[in-house]
Amino acid sequence: MKRQKGEPPSTRRLKLSHFLLGLAALYLFFISIKFPQFLKMASLLSSEDDDIVDLKGLSETGNFDEPGKPLLNSVYNDAFHRKLVDDEDENGNESFSRLTPREESVDEESRNVGMKQIKPLQHRYGRITGEIMRRMNRTSELSSLERLADEAWTLGMKAWEEVESFDLGEAGQVAVLEGKPETCPSSVQFSGEELGRGDSLMFLPCGLAAGSSITVIGTAHNAHREYVPFSARLKRGDSRVWVSQFMVELQGLKAVDGEDPPKILHFNPRIKGDWSAHSVIEHNTCYRMQWGTAQRCDGLASKNDDDMLVDGFRRCEKWMRNDIVDSKESKTTSWFKRFIGREQKPKVTWPFAFVEGQLFVLTIRAGVEGYHINIGGRHVTSFPYRTGFTLEDATGLAIKGDVDVHSVYATSLPSSHPSFSLQRVLEMSNKWKAHPLPKSPIQLFIGVLSATNHFAERMAVRKTWMQSAAVKASNVVVRFFVALNARKEVNAILKKEAAYFGDIVILPFMDRYELVVLKTIAICEFGVHNVSAAYIMKCDDDTFVRVDTVLKEISGVSPKKSLYMGNLNLLHRPLRSGKWAVTYEEWPEEVYPPYANGPGYVISIDVARFVVSQHANQSLRLFKMEDVSMGMWVEQFNSSINVQYSHNWKFCQYGCMEGYYTAHYQSPRQMVCLWDKLARGSAHCCNFR
Repeated sequence: MKRQKGEPPSTRRLKLSHFLLGLAALYLFFISIKFPQFLKMASLLSSEDDDIVDLKGLSETGNFDEPGKPLLNSVYNDAFHRKLVDDEDENGNESFSRLTPREESVDEESRNVGMKQIKPLQHRYGRITGEIMRRMNRTSELSSLERLADEAWTLGMKAWEEVESFDLGEAGQVAVLEGKPETCPSSVQFSGEELGRGDSLMFLPCGLAAGSSITVIGTAHNAHREYVPFSARLKRGDSRVWVSQFMVELQGLKAVDGEDPPKILHFNPRIKGDWSAHSVIEHNTCYRMQWGTAQRCDGLASKNDDDMLVDGFRRCEKWMRNDIVDSKESKTTSWFKRFIGREQKPKVTWPFAFVEGQLFVLTIRAGVEGYHINIGGRHVTSFPYRTGFTLEDATGLAIKGDVDVHSVYATSLPSSHPSFSLQRVLEMSNKWKAHPLPKSPIQLFIGVLSATNHFAERMAVRKTWMQSAAVKASNVVVRFFVALNARKEVNAILKKEAAYFGDIVILPFMDRYELVVLKTIAICEFGVHNVSAAYIMKCDDDTFVRVDTVLKEISGVSPKKSLYMGNLNLLHRPLRSGKWAVTYEEWPEEVYPPYANGPGYVISIDVARFVVSQHANQSLRLFKMEDVSMGMWVEQFNSSINVQYSHNWKFCQYGCMEGYYTAHYQSPRQMVCLWDKLARGSAHCCNFR
């Protein structure tokens, strides 16, 4: 292209050179600021490249060959990067030895007891090395997940030190450990102010029992305008609707950080604002963030059939509705019925029990078959008990929403709580103890994620599907993976449980929902280093596994192929808003890789080895959702070695389905029910929650 006559010949070259000089100056300025930090990090990485990080205060002593030593001296210096080893004590019981660092050379004594040569790993997790984390007291540049992990690890180590020195004879703890019932008041009374100071939550120390009742005196708020997306879509008009509703909930104990406590009864009167445009009372239950099927009472009387009654009461009584006009008998018909002697029963249809701005007296009574709700002395609804939700677990009453509470009375409460004791929940019997790890190869290793205080869930697993023939024959090995709790007495009971049953791997960090992915890595490391398994399965402690069926599914795949089996999700997108939101910093991509739902999936051992090796060299990407993380790791492995993705709906994500392989969200009682049905030769579900 020809230059215009008036344009100087060097104008463009001068502009380009000035731009490049500016970039060079910015680069040099950046380097001058960051270079000392880069040198420091490089020196940290190179100074002890082949050494083990010596975490201060974690050196432990003790001879683990002593037969009198507790089995569970197994909260380790670094659980994820040192070999997990199961030993046998002199009595033949399995014990957990500490994860001590090992040199690359293995002495003859170790060879004689069958120890494998494992190169010690010096980093805790992810891409940030343990040495930098320890020496550089800077967390501002870490991701939120890495900061959580570091904090949980520090708190976990401190918690384990407290457990080591914890005296089981301390006041108040002997009763818990020896199963002595705790004495509780027979009644509890709160004023509205006291309830407000307690975050609208009233503590019921020993839960409820049949005959217990709770009375709430309050005033419903006047309706206010609120944006309700679903109602707005139905009306196709103004996006704001009039709303007046509140909730009364019987809650259980919170199991894991990041989860809401289970809702044993959810009672939700909706004066205004329901999608149906009617006044409605909704009842439900919720376990592990999963709601059951709602029972809605909308002014129409429920059936009077025997199977629909609760202690002889209707589930829903009738009340006045603007869109329904009661038919009235004519005077002639009424006279004729009286003439022939037919009994006349007066019928009264009451208005909706709650009115905006007016006082109400609400009573919830625990019957034999369910809850009965009376308002102003009149029965309004009944809600049958659901399997897995027991009265004694209802240790909290929460009231929230558009209501002013004046006072709350709980009466006829049980005087003791029998659940939280080792003798009641943990059945200390030799028949439930785990077998020592087999020295010969096995087909499947199952790692079960569990929370610290899930004593009943673990016991239910031991007494049901862990009694499968393949597990008893040691062709399948099962272990629980548990982190620590903020309460030292709970950790002490966990230690005693692990020492007795020999099937728990305790991980030395504080349990958090966001750090479940670290448990999954621990399962892979245990499966790779401790058992010669062809496949590894991950599940939760509320997952019921049909072990024989899972083995049959695995056998249908060529052993030469890499495998990723489960209930697979394709093209799922992360939620960017709401309680379970994922930020772009946490997950910048628009979709997740294909991944199997977390309640139960299977990977071949070569995939597990890849996860362990990537974690060892700090190249394993971590994400707070462990099932998505596994899908991401498998996708990375699949880029070099072909993986067979095997999808089946029968690895149930929500609840149970006929012919299931795994059933999720199963309570301890449902576990026993499913096992009894399997023993009778049928893979049928127990009733849903």
